[in-house]
Amino acid sequence: MTGLKAQLNRRLYECGRDPLSLFLLGCVVAAALTTFLVLSFLLGYILWQGLPNIEASLFALHYNSENVSLFPALIDTVLMVLLALAIATPLGIFAAVYLVEYASRGNKLVGVVRVTADTLAGIPSIVYGLFGMLFFVTYLKWGYSLLAGACTVAIMILPLIMRTTEEALKAIPDSYREGSYGLGAGKLRTVFAVVLPSAVPGILAGVILAIGRLIYTSGTVAALPDGVLSSGRTLAVHMYVLASEGLYMKQAYATAVILVVIVIAINALSNRLAKQLMKGK
Repeated sequence: MTGLKAQLNRRLYECGRDPLSLFLLGCVVAAALTTFLVLSFLLGYILWQGLPNIEASLFALHYNSENVSLFPALIDTVLMVLLALAIATPLGIFAAVYLVEYASRGNKLVGVVRVTADTLAGIPSIVYGLFGMLFFVTYLKWGYSLLAGACTVAIMILPLIMRTTEEALKAIPDSYREGSYGLGAGKLRTVFAVVLPSAVPGILAGVILAIGRLIYTSGTVAALPDGVLSSGRTLAVHMYVLASEGLYMKQAYATAVILVVIVIAINALSNRLAKQLMKGK
């Protein structure tokens, strides 16, 4: 605490000699406080409205008009996340490894891939949904299924995972690679035994952001899936449907609490996993 106070005093002293720097510091502090207060208000309001309405009926095995159970949507969310990540994560990581570790500098293909990834990352999700409906649902005849949804959102999150992994790999000092080569390791062993483990926190950050997009979208039917070709919907869609109907607002707030808890748990577990991997390395 004393060190933080001393650092703050030093920063104020440095900025005090330049009015513009002091003004910009005030803007940064004000923005940080505003963000913290808005987030605290939203979380507090959701917990205040939702916690008293969490009941055992919300976790019933099947959804109906009497219990509007969120359990089927919870299972659908988990399956959607796992399927999409199983498709997008290996492709994104291996693409980033090729771009950073194997592609030659100045390669025109690398520039095209990066521009394409940045372009795909900026496309609205509704465009991906239209593509998924036309290609996976209609052309491949998969129907409104978990597999079709997972492939669609996998394409949507692929640029995010690839670009964050690429930046994480670039942040690894070249001395790590040179030390590995000096000990007699080859290119492949260096990448998988030295570079990738060191980049795990950055890679997990991209995966966490991708999970956030997966939880937000996809699905329509509130039912337990019979397989990857059956339909379902995520918790976010389930909450939206309950709120839009106007008949189950209490259950919608309770679903929001569960969704917030899941997001916080995913972030906490991912950060803990990243620390454990770095400690083991």
